[in-house]
This record gives sequence, C-alpha cells and structure tokens, in this order.
Amino acid sequence: MTNIAASQKAISKQWWLLFAVSLGTFLFSLDVHIVNLALPTLAEDLHSDFATVEWVPLSYSLMLAILVLCVARLGDMWSKKWLYLIGFATFTTSSLICGIATTIHLLIAARILQGFGAVFIAVLSPAIVTEVFPDTKRGLALGIITSTGWVGVSLGPTVGGVLLEYFGWRSVFLVNVPICLIAILLVMLVLPRGSRNTDKKYFDFWGALLLAIALTCLLLGMTRIQEENFGGNLTLVLLAIGVMGCVSFLLSQKKSAQPLVNLNLFRSLELSFSLLLSSIGYLFTSCVIFILPFFLELVKHYSEQQVGLLIAVVPILGICVGPIAGSVADRFGERSISTIGLVLLLISCLTISTFSEELTIGGYLLRMIPLGIGVGLFQPPNQSVIMGSVPPQYLSVASGLWFFSRALGQVMGITLIGILFSRLTASQIPAGTSFSVTTAPVEALVFGEQVSFRIVCVILIVAVVISGFLCVKRSKE
Repeated sequence: MTNIAASQKAISKQWWLLFAVSLGTFLFSLDVHIVNLALPTLAEDLHSDFATVEWVPLSYSLMLAILVLCVARLGDMWSKKWLYLIGFATFTTSSLICGIATTIHLLIAARILQGFGAVFIAVLSPAIVTEVFPDTKRGLALGIITSTGWVGVSLGPTVGGVLLEYFGWRSVFLVNVPICLIAILLVMLVLPRGSRNTDKKYFDFWGALLLAIALTCLLLGMTRIQEENFGGNLTLVLLAIGVMGCVSFLLSQKKSAQPLVNLNLFRSLELSFSLLLSSIGYLFTSCVIFILPFFLELVKHYSEQQVGLLIAVVPILGICVGPIAGSVADRFGERSISTIGLVLLLISCLTISTFSEELTIGGYLLRMIPLGIGVGLFQPPNQSVIMGSVPPQYLSVASGLWFFSRALGQVMGITLIGILFSRLTASQIPAGTSFSVTTAPVEALVFGEQVSFRIVCVILIVAVVISGFLCVKRSKE
C-alpha cells in the first residue's frame, strides 16, 4: 500500500507540475500578442511616436532572439528548476513594473526585462516536462504544453481587447502577476532539482555577447530609418556594427570547441532553407498582427474589444487546422503541405493589401481565412522537417534553432512593417506638416497599409519559390 501511495503521489506531482509549466507557456504566448492591441493607446497616453512605441513588442521579441540559444545551453549545464524559477520571478517583477510605468522608456526597459524572463519559461518548459514525465506520457504532456501555447496566442487579442476596454492598458500587464505567483509556488513545491550535465561546463560568453550586440545594433539601425533623414549617420554606424557583429559571431562559432550553434548542421539545405522559411512565415504573421490594431482602430474606429475578437480569428483557425495538417503531412509529405500553406499566406498577403476604409467585417473575415488556414498548414509540417533534418543527438539544438528562427522572424517582421508603414504613410502628408501615425489622415493610413503588404508579398513569393524547389528536390530523392 505504501508503494502504491508513493506512486500516486509522484503521479499527482507530475500533473501539478504540468499545470504550473502550462501556466508559464500560456503567459509567455499571451504576452507576445496581447500588447499589440494596446499600441495605439500607448502612443497616445504616454505621448510617444510610432517608432518608439514599436519597441514595446520589439524589445520583448528581441530578447527572445538573443537569449534562446544561450538559455538552451545553460539548461544543459545548470539546474533547470532554479533557472526556470529565476525566469519566472523576473517575468513577474517586470510585469508589475510594466503595469505601473509612467513613461514609454520605462515601459520599454521593463519589457526588455520581461523578455529576459520569458525566454527561460519558453525554452525550459519542454525540457522540464521531458525530464519529469516517463516515455509513456511524455508525448501527451508535450502536446498539452503546445496546446496551451496556442491558447495563449488565440486568447491574446481577445483577452487584451476586453482588458483594454474595461480596465485600461495597465491591466494587460498586471493580469500576469497573480497567475505568475501561483505558478512559481507550484514549481517550487513539485519540481525536483533534477540532474545537470557535468560534462558540459563551458559556456560561449564571447559568442553570446557578439550575437547580442549584432542583433541589437541591426534592429536599432533599422528602426531609426523611420526618422527624418533616415536617422542620420548614426543609423549607418549601427547597421555596420550589426553586420560586422553577425560575421564575427559566425566566425567565433566556427572556431569555438563548444559553440552556441554548430555550423556544420547548416550543410543540410533542408534544414537551412526550412529555418529561413520559418523566419519568413513568422515575419509575415508578425507584420499582420502588429499593423491590424492601428488599421482597425484608426481607420475603422472599432473598439479594442472588437479589434481583439477580429484578430483572434487567425490563431483560432491555426489551432483548428494545425492537427489536421500534421496527419495530412504524414500521408502526402511535409514539404508539399507546407508549400500549400505558404501559397495561402501569399494569397492572404495580397488580400490584406486591399484593405480600405470601406472594409466590412464580412470582407475582413473572407480576407483573413487564407491566413489562418495557411498558418496551420505551413508551420507544423515545416517544424517537423526541421526536427527531422538533424541527427538524434542534435534534437535539442534543432529545437533551439527553430525557436530562434521564430523569434528572429517576429523581430524582423515588426521592424520591417514599422519602417514601411510609417514611411509610406508619412509620404502622403504635406511637406512641413508634423507627422504622427495616430493623427494621420485615413487616406494616408490606407495607402501605407496597402503598399506595405504589397512589398511584403515579394518576400513571400521568394519563400514559395524556395519551398517549391525543396518539394521538387525531395520528390526526386
């Protein structure tokens, strides 16, 4: 009886742990998208311009891109429990600071800290579950974590809309605090310390520093292009440092005995192109999610709650289509299904570029359906290709690279659409007139949105061509 009771207690702890980790995954996914709805309000309430408020979501995603490979490496070296708790505690504290911030710069600084905590939650959650659950239940546990992540993505716009309309933008951040405290308490009580790999003690600090400098300078330089005279000479300096930093990072990884990234993996065209396609896919979806609140609020004058419900259409469709895409891909091939998904993304980009002041809710839904279905058809099979393109001993590395491609795509998407939308909208304002996105004429906003997405279409056409090439290549093998 004693053994049975101990076994039942251990199983109970496993499921309580899964609940706690799922809360973390939910909050991480929620905060990627919930803030976008508040951007027009933040720009007005905190007296900020478009280029500055853009850094509220951008700083969060940038931290994910910079730190994902570092945290994955640290998770192999140190206690996952204490790294996870450090991340959760940081996420909780920074959420509170975000909620009480009185200036846009303090808010951005707090979002950087929040992104720092979020990357520990995102990267270590699957590793913790894999370590705690037995083989017979591991797939179910990982599936539940993935599902809660999708739920966070789908509820982000909806929950954000309700909170914004009834409680103000600060509630978007403060809602995290009580949920985080519950999750931290559960993790402390039920998560064992676990083992750490004593054979891998070297951490590539130099490589991590070069990556951080390169990405930060590149993104700072790109956002400054939105300013008058394209930000002046400082923009060129930042971009140059960013490019040199990227080259230096790659050289350091080639020479390092235990690099953050094993460059030999990229000899596989399947892996390299699949990671590129993943970045492009997330680049496009980030463009859409970032711009839609501005368009729907400033052009259509919908309430925050209405905007949240309309934006939620895409992730909900993705959730419905994703599992079906997986089973269909098993039968007809992952690359062929992901290519169909990319084609639908291209179609959706073309339809979104026809948004106008006369857009109806029915017209909006018809234009967004290809996007939701395309996301569901493209991302799961493409991720499966990435994981299947590496030897078994590099599965965790492949997972980290996929997450990096996702974070980098989101960062580049927000930056690119921010540059295009602001510059194109400003081009329709008479010379000498002060420009602000929140006060720009409707005609200028419509022009900026339409032309921006027509330019993004070019990137998606390149992605479709690459995916088609890989599909033909695989069929010949």
